[in-house]
Amino acid sequence: MTTFPFAPSWLDELPARLEELDDAQLRRRRRAVRPLQGAHLDVDGQPMLAFCSNDYLGLAGHPALTDAACAGAREYGVGSGGSPLVSGHSQANAALEHDLARFVQLPRALYFYAGYATNIGIVPALVGAGDAIFSDALNHACLIDGARLSRATIHRYPHADLAALEALLAASPARRKLVVTDAVFSMDGDVADIRTLHALCERHDALLLLDDAHGFGVLGPQGRGALAEAGLTGAQASPRVLYMATLGKAAGAAGAFVAGSDVLVEWLLQKTRSYIFATAAPALLARTLQASLELIERGDALRAHLDARIAQLRAGLASVLPGTHWTLGASRTAVQALVVGGNGEALDLMEALRARGLWVPAIRPPTVPEGTARLRIALSAAHTEADVARLVEALAELAPSAPTHLRREAA
Repeated sequence: MTTFPFAPSWLDELPARLEELDDAQLRRRRRAVRPLQGAHLDVDGQPMLAFCSNDYLGLAGHPALTDAACAGAREYGVGSGGSPLVSGHSQANAALEHDLARFVQLPRALYFYAGYATNIGIVPALVGAGDAIFSDALNHACLIDGARLSRATIHRYPHADLAALEALLAASPARRKLVVTDAVFSMDGDVADIRTLHALCERHDALLLLDDAHGFGVLGPQGRGALAEAGLTGAQASPRVLYMATLGKAAGAAGAFVAGSDVLVEWLLQKTRSYIFATAAPALLARTLQASLELIERGDALRAHLDARIAQLRAGLASVLPGTHWTLGASRTAVQALVVGGNGEALDLMEALRARGLWVPAIRPPTVPEGTARLRIALSAAHTEADVARLVEALAELAPSAPTHLRREAA
């Protein structure tokens, strides 16, 4: 076999490029975790109180889900054995789709194995070259990547600036227009103005794709999500809205789904490559998620407890932030962003908390804009009042230029 020398090869550059990530404090490292009790995790062998999980209702370790998963495995085995259009669409998966559509009060649902795969697949299935996508500047990476894969013209509007969005919609000559947005923005926790977004889509003959990964199970009546909170489900459901949500966050398991009109969902079934050409989610997960939906539907007490922890955290930090350059985002959801500024400062703060047995990972660019590195504090119904008080006390102790009385109380 003949080989051709390349000197230098581009592969030889990788160690130096990794060093550049280190220098910029942007290199990521994984931690091996194991669940303990409540909101506690074993992280690389060290017990930690965690404020980083998207398990917003604390259902991931619920006995009902474990029992349903075991029963599903006994009935169906572990793997699905094929793609959904071949042999992978089990009776359990079909029943879950029916239950999801009923729960979110939309005509039909399509169940995917992962949220990222859902969005990178459905966007190119809806629009292509010559069409137009209108994307919020702070959308999740999966929506951004789906837009790029579609080859449609992408118009990026400033975060939540719906006047700018309307101007872009009005100026676009495209026949097919798709507005894509998070419902709850994953790094800031604020909620999109869904009713106004829908009105703009009605006015300009556009379709609205709403990613409710962080609202499903938490917002709206009985946790039916941000679209239900906006009053656009059931009898008020619109054929101009496609609703997507993940099932690995408040639902406590894994997977995702998209729901909407029967014709929209049927089109996605026929055209979404990440659905057609991927092995279907195993039936044991579908059975697990059916049990999860039952808990979510009767989970008002869990949501009330979570709301109390959100209010407690925000009230506690309101006395910590004055005199510092830290800021707390305007969020009413379980995602609370404590913006500290520089990458190094965010990492130092994360490590200082870790030394105190608190795990609150730092979020840095490109996940968030330059200069807005932060601690993304994720709250859960699994957190107790004492858990949140412990975090607030630690942040009071570590805050730059913290008021003297707070430092004394934290000590």
